[in-house]
Amino acid sequence: MLLEEKLSYEVRQALSSLYQYNPDQSQITFQKTRKEFAGDITLVVFPLAKLLKKAPDALADELGNYLLQNSGIIKSFNVIKGFLNLEISDKFWVGFLVDFSTDITKHGYRVDDPRYVMIEFSSPNTNKPLHLGHIRNNLLGNAVSRILQNVGHRIIKVNLVNDRGIHICKSMLAWQKFGNGATPQSTGIKGDHLVGDYYVRFDQEYKRQIEDLIQQGMSPEEAKKSAPILLEAQEMLRRWEAGDPEVLALWKMMNSWVYEGFDETYQKLGIEFDRIYYESETYMLGKKLVLEALEKGILYQKEDGSVWADLTDFGLDHKVLLRADGTSVYMTQDIGTAHQRFTEYPIDEHIYVVGNEQNYHFQALIAVLKKMGFAWADRIVHLSYGMVELPEGKMKSREGTVVDADDLIADMITTARQISEQQGKLDGLSEEEKNEIIRIVGMGALKYFILRVDPKKNMVFDPKESIDFNGNTGPFIQYSHARIHSVLRKANEMNLTIRPVNIEKIDSLDEKEKELIQLIYEFRNTMAQAVEELSPAVIANYCYELSKAFNQFYHELSILKVPDEERRQFRLSLAAVTAGILKHAMNLLGIEMPERM
Repeated sequence: MLLEEKLSYEVRQALSSLYQYNPDQSQITFQKTRKEFAGDITLVVFPLAKLLKKAPDALADELGNYLLQNSGIIKSFNVIKGFLNLEISDKFWVGFLVDFSTDITKHGYRVDDPRYVMIEFSSPNTNKPLHLGHIRNNLLGNAVSRILQNVGHRIIKVNLVNDRGIHICKSMLAWQKFGNGATPQSTGIKGDHLVGDYYVRFDQEYKRQIEDLIQQGMSPEEAKKSAPILLEAQEMLRRWEAGDPEVLALWKMMNSWVYEGFDETYQKLGIEFDRIYYESETYMLGKKLVLEALEKGILYQKEDGSVWADLTDFGLDHKVLLRADGTSVYMTQDIGTAHQRFTEYPIDEHIYVVGNEQNYHFQALIAVLKKMGFAWADRIVHLSYGMVELPEGKMKSREGTVVDADDLIADMITTARQISEQQGKLDGLSEEEKNEIIRIVGMGALKYFILRVDPKKNMVFDPKESIDFNGNTGPFIQYSHARIHSVLRKANEMNLTIRPVNIEKIDSLDEKEKELIQLIYEFRNTMAQAVEELSPAVIANYCYELSKAFNQFYHELSILKVPDEERRQFRLSLAAVTAGILKHAMNLLGIEMPERM
């Protein structure tokens, strides 16, 4: 039985015995005791005092005395302004650890209402390689998928590839004009990078033409709309939507280069999908649904032929769904894709992992779908996350100032090698072992630094800070895990096997032992919070706190040299459980944990 459940039962027993009052479970509220007060868990007395018409402090004191005499797990208590702070006995914590070490599943968190959840993440455009912003998206989507699956939800991970639109045509047109037949094979450039280079080349030519038109007397706004290369790209998009064989052939060829590049990057990040959708295959369904809604009078058409949704009833504005020339917008294909997914799969919830610059888009999408009569629109969730910036500021794709994902991954592994060698952490290992550990550490540093930040917040990614072996970093946690395994290997060399501890022989705990056990106890609550908030950051920062607590325990107390055999077994068990939780929790974040470093 969990501590909160046991105490809740005992508090209700106390209220019944002392005051003949039988409260509902919901009226018993516990919280973690604040650090400035003695105690482990606090009963909030105010709601009960109000119901019983008693002074909060007096009620807290009477309840504390009853629990001290009757509970068996209360060591002491104190009352601070209507809060009953309870210190739990060392015997309880020892018993919990022994119970936990023999059956970890008893204390794992599982949801009461498992659901079928679809999670869309990544969603790249096929006009450029994946960059640092995509890395946050992929790591966040992957971690949330792992976390939800771990607690009992059925998960399907999907990717929507944005493989059509004006931005794709810009890369295609620039390659036609300036590529001279270049291919990934002829240039030795990774396919997604090659296509991205032509997206940048388009922007350079577009800006040059705008300047020329302004010099000829045109206003800047008019020049932006009239630049010949933009008009050509718009015409190419119209030809693509009309099924022009030449345009489609070019599109298929360049997209195939990009997909090969994406797959290579996904593999480095440890990302896999259960289903991949393509905008080119879903936007027509969106157009069909929009035109059907127009016929029913749900949507309206302007004189220029464009189709709109009036969303003022939802506190939003009017949203265009089809342009005057009949071409679709992002919203159109999102309508089609959502409809297709809810038709194909009996999903209870659909989570879109998309940056916060699209907050309004998803408000409007849900509103349009409701307006069109789709009851499942209420089951759409937008997991909105903040932008990633560098210490020097924002990135811009079309100007070629983004941090490329492949380059960043390579740099992280190089930096991990340099720091590991400087600190002598890989001495004595084979070259193959060194390379594998360096890869794990470099990728762990990248993933952890991204995931430790609350998804809702913008963040600054600093590669140097992320790979520090001290502080709140992936390598620090990985090193703590490896340190524990070093202790366990030494124990094995001493013929010490971890066995169940005799609870009766451990009658008290050192403060550092107790702190570590209490953090282990908190893992269940941490998982519940991460699921509730869809936040891998909760688990990431828990891992840091657990690693920090273990290192303090390790530095202050002997594990293998403690004279008392039962205490030695207890501390070995405590170390092994800590390593197990660290490995499991970091694995939920997609981070590997080496046993040697």
